Amino acid sequence: MKETLQSLHKWFTNQNLYDETVAIPDKIDWVRALPFILLNLSCLLVFCVGFSWVAFTTALALYFIRVFSIGAFYHRYFSHRAYKANRFWQFIFAVMGASAAQRGPLWWATHHRQHHMFADTKEDPHSPIQHGFLWSHTGWFLSKKNYYYNAERVTDLTRYPELVFLDRYDGLVPAVLALSLFLVGVLLNHVAPSLGTTGSQMLVWGFSISTIAVFHTTVSINSISHRFGKRRFQTKDNSHNSWILALLTLGEGWHNNHHHYPAAARQGFMWWEIDITFYMLKLLEKLHIIKDLRGVPKIILEKNLVQ
Repeated sequence: MKETLQSLHKWFTNQNLYDETVAIPDKIDWVRALPFILLNLSCLLVFCVGFSWVAFTTALALYFIRVFSIGAFYHRYFSHRAYKANRFWQFIFAVMGASAAQRGPLWWATHHRQHHMFADTKEDPHSPIQHGFLWSHTGWFLSKKNYYYNAERVTDLTRYPELVFLDRYDGLVPAVLALSLFLVGVLLNHVAPSLGTTGSQMLVWGFSISTIAVFHTTVSINSISHRFGKRRFQTKDNSHNSWILALLTLGEGWHNNHHHYPAAARQGFMWWEIDITFYMLKLLEKLHIIKDLRGVPKIILEKNLVQ
């Protein structure tokens, strides 16, 4: 009963109590995973709520915004510090990333940094080579062991109380987004009934379907890009490039490039490698929202090429 109550508590707050001396089972915490399971199943409600162009367009827009936020902010900024931003914009980036319901910025960055430290070894929490496809795609995200993170790996981030708050209450931003979408749908149904849009439509299309699409697209980089695709560079891991995943993830699919030189803000190293996230970051740089985007040195492009 105590363990169940602890899992239920984790629905609302992430109280990180990482202790490397304590052996935590590397298995799925089904009670804590229940909201995620229900979110996946809620997509089936699309057959009940029906279709409207407003709800569909909202889902597409939120997919684009949140895939970009995960790649540009959670990944390239918080995990790799590939450019600089002031504290105000850093907080905005964290909120945007948190809206994707992939937990908080500290948790995300810690596990991604661990991934690069131990890529495709037993210590890599989501290596398909070591743990299999299903575990690398979803299981690791729901496991008891990976619920916690080593805060010593993100001391550059833990000094900001606002980031610690967002990380601890990682369900807050997604909950606000879901409620806001529902209320917008209710309002539209009242003031513009000709649109055929309802609160339940906006909730299912705008939140459930969009969120699950973002999640499975994001984690496909873990499960697919370490198995399939092409390798330009000889790296110690099994990372591959995939133009299809690069399009779906707005540039994250150039994964072999990224593992060859993780410090770069750009992952599509060649001009023909479409990296929409990088193009958007260049725009943010021109708007003086961010600065000092790290490039790819020429010597890096010529080093360790696959023969």
